[in-house]
Amino acid sequence: MARSRNKKRTHVGANNPKHKAPLVGRSAVQDPKSMVIRIGAGEVGSSISQLAKDVRQVMEPGTASRLKERRANRLRDYVTMTGPLGVTHLLLFSRSESGNTNLRIATTPRGPTLHFRVEKYSLCKDVRKAQRHPRGGGKEYITSPLLIMNNISTPGADANSKVPKHLESLTTTVFQSLFPRINPQTTPLKSIRRILLLNREPANDEDDGSFVLNFRHYAISTKPAGVSKQLRRLDAAEKLLGAKNRKGGVPNLGKLGDISEYMIGGENGEGYVTDGTSGSEMDTDAEVEVLEDAPRRVLSAKARAARRENDDKAADVEEKVERRRVTLVELGPRMKLRMTKVEEGLCSGKTMWHEHIHKSKQEVQDLEKKWEQRRQEKETRRKEQKANVEKKQKEKAASGAKSKDGEDDDDDDVEMNGNNSDLFDEMMENDDDDDEMDSEGLAGDAEEALGQLMDDEEWEDERDEIAG
Repeated sequence: MARSRNKKRTHVGANNPKHKAPLVGRSAVQDPKSMVIRIGAGEVGSSISQLAKDVRQVMEPGTASRLKERRANRLRDYVTMTGPLGVTHLLLFSRSESGNTNLRIATTPRGPTLHFRVEKYSLCKDVRKAQRHPRGGGKEYITSPLLIMNNISTPGADANSKVPKHLESLTTTVFQSLFPRINPQTTPLKSIRRILLLNREPANDEDDGSFVLNFRHYAISTKPAGVSKQLRRLDAAEKLLGAKNRKGGVPNLGKLGDISEYMIGGENGEGYVTDGTSGSEMDTDAEVEVLEDAPRRVLSAKARAARRENDDKAADVEEKVERRRVTLVELGPRMKLRMTKVEEGLCSGKTMWHEHIHKSKQEVQDLEKKWEQRRQEKETRRKEQKANVEKKQKEKAASGAKSKDGEDDDDDDVEMNGNNSDLFDEMMENDDDDDEMDSEGLAGDAEEALGQLMDDEEWEDERDEIAG
């Protein structure tokens, strides 16, 4: 008979860790989470809807990729759900009455909100059509992309510039908070599969107060450096033979007598062609040194001690290092974003910066006083509402206790104590008001008493009358 399994997963004594590592493709609890939403789902059009889907793919895995909007949904509905779901950012696509496409990036729950106008955009499908060898969707979206920002801060900018220094710092902070932080010393290189590039266009004029960002999305691919094309194809073919799908990728050696002819360049005998001997200029800027991924034998403590004594550690490190060439393949989408406004709250509140509207110091001070007055009035209303709610709760509690005591008194009064009870008096009053009602059967008792008083003769006379 098989031995019964001892359950330890949900019972006392389980040795499960309190803080588990997130599964592959899942974001951790402390990682930022976002929602990409179309405001006015039936009005933005099919192109903006597809653009929102592409941006959701960029924000993977820490986003609601299967979010379904409805026409009846408003911004308040999504803001209400950000707290229970742990959403930290909202990316809102909308279209104005004039036909402009807008993007708002809001930080929950209190802001700020960055307003952008999408001047130009290209969808993922358009980017793939323009490429000769497009990159398909694979394991790139399992982990978050690496954020790279270029030229966001302008040298020499201050608080009096057209684009103030604090605005550049705020924009940097908001975009950095969209993705989880990484530690270069502990983050494995395999987990970095995509790059999100934000490049700020330089202003044509010093007096130009525009803030324009170019949004690009790339996939990272690496190839061994210093290896010929033939050898790379053989390595790829060896990996392909172990896979289920073996279509393509295997070099055709049918016209060659030996594999050496393929390696040295065929009948011409050009020799072993590498990146250095191919005649093309070597681009060493795109090459990096990484540790090899091949499995190694684990050495014992004595072997490691002996290796340290022989000073073979440096040689071991050199063996592990491998040079690889890094290439970027664009995935899309592309966007050209022009910042138009920055608000202090969540899609509301005081305007911190505007592209076209500039105010003097006196106007700014007047607005500060106005916002302070609004804040005080709001705080006063909040206190009054809180006091009213507490007052109503006390009144409700008092009325509930009073009604409960009243019910107890009514129950005591209803108890019947002979003919002196109120219920009996009430019943008797009803009998006096309605003479035809015989609730106690008194009429039948009177007829029976009358019948006993009658003599037999009188009964005989009545019988004769009835018979006659």
